[in-house]
Amino acid sequence: MAEVYMYTDGAARGNPGRGGYGVVLMSGTARMELSAGYQYTTNNRMELMAVLAGLKSLKGNGHEIRVYSDSRYVVDAINKNWLKGWEKKGFVKVKNPDLWKELVPLLRLWSPQFIWVKGHSDNPYNNRCDQLATQAADNAATLVDYGYINHSSKD
Repeated sequence: MAEVYMYTDGAARGNPGRGGYGVVLMSGTARMELSAGYQYTTNNRMELMAVLAGLKSLKGNGHEIRVYSDSRYVVDAINKNWLKGWEKKGFVKVKNPDLWKELVPLLRLWSPQFIWVKGHSDNPYNNRCDQLATQAADNAATLVDYGYINHSSKD
């Protein structure tokens, strides 16, 4: 069974504003980094998109996956079973329902363990994710977060 360590982070310049996410994936000696920047989004959406991007990039099966995030929003939603309750209620009155709905089947497929890490601290992988996320927000914020635009226009 392969062990996969996934570090994720999201960033927004303004909230909402330009945003980006960063992911560092490691397994054995292999390492991969992912990032993307968005024109207009929120920090919480970028935190979720980082996890989605990391899980979507995985291949094969039988991995033991540990997701490290400095987002209490993401980690607590999963570890404290808020997500299960939201799903049972059809994601009514939940922020970012499109991303949570997209995450649910990936969580069922991979069964990752979520671990909270202190952000902007001494964890080099979390710090690298922060660099990737902020660089994407600052330099590559060209993608459109249609989920945010479509949802926020209904508020």
